[in-house]
Amino acid sequence: MGSLWDRAKLYLAVIFLQFGYAGMSIISKFALNHGMSQHVLVVYRHAIATLVIAPFAIIFDRKVRPKMTLSTFIKIMFLGLLEPTIDQNLYYTGMKYTTATFAATMCNVLPAFAFLMAWLLRLEKVRLRKVHSWAKVIGTLVTVGGAMLMTLITGAKLDLPWTRGYVNHVVNTSLATHDETTKGAILIGIGCICWSAFIILQAITLKTYPAELSLTALICLMGTIEGTLLAVVMERGNPSAWAVHLDSKLLAAVYSGVICSGIAYYVQGIIMKEKGPVFVTAFNPLSMVIVTILGSFVLSEIIYVGRVIGAGVIVVGLYMVLWGKSKDQSPSSKIDDKITPTGVMDEEFTKSKEMVESV
Repeated sequence: MGSLWDRAKLYLAVIFLQFGYAGMSIISKFALNHGMSQHVLVVYRHAIATLVIAPFAIIFDRKVRPKMTLSTFIKIMFLGLLEPTIDQNLYYTGMKYTTATFAATMCNVLPAFAFLMAWLLRLEKVRLRKVHSWAKVIGTLVTVGGAMLMTLITGAKLDLPWTRGYVNHVVNTSLATHDETTKGAILIGIGCICWSAFIILQAITLKTYPAELSLTALICLMGTIEGTLLAVVMERGNPSAWAVHLDSKLLAAVYSGVICSGIAYYVQGIIMKEKGPVFVTAFNPLSMVIVTILGSFVLSEIIYVGRVIGAGVIVVGLYMVLWGKSKDQSPSSKIDDKITPTGVMDEEFTKSKEMVESV
């Protein structure tokens, strides 16, 4: 029973992350539509995350926090640059050109990039003689193909009752042009590559710095510093961009900072230790579904047939990857590993060592 609950907690945790990301997409898009600078949003997001997570890290990690080394510090610098700074600036800028639904759907290529990076770095097993390994490879290609389909093919609009009046009112002024959509897709795609690299590097860093709360606080702090440098350059001559009031802009910064940076970095670090970096990214389609539904109701975003088809292809590809990933942990795989020559040698060595120690 305990083992079943332990496995269930990991799935519930990763599902919680997707609900958090879905809420962020809706709230952030609303704030961006009302004039908030995406570069300033990134800075405030991680400043708030640092203030919230740092006290917990100081208290709960005081006995397990390892010494900071130059290698670990350099990794944290790159972690702060990859996702908090580069990815989020590109993601929010791409969202400005498109919609919350489109941005969330494009992020479904994240598992594909994460899988390829993990494969190249030998963090993910790929045995080309096994069916489940081919499922992971083919699923990766299908995922990328679905993202391209969603980007290049628009199709007819879905005339939904709750968006009908909104569409007729703004059809000539608010819909993104094809060029803007393509530009947004490229920015989000590059951001996803950085996000994937961040997840892989986080998994690697946790092996030598196994203090999730402290690592999360340091990543957010570094993201705040690096993001501020970028925002100062991008918003030079526009001091009003830094103004925040009790409105949707402040809500976007607080929500995304606490839920999607502070808590998310910490939770995904815990999940990585058990399931690896690819598992963390495999549930992204859930966020897309949530954002599509909420974006249509809350933001009156238009849904196109081509994007629905592309999203469906992405979901199929991703769950091929997820199925293949699940077979890596199957009982038969574990049995095969035990009867390999290496396993036999390790068992004999252990027995010999125990005999020597007993003497």
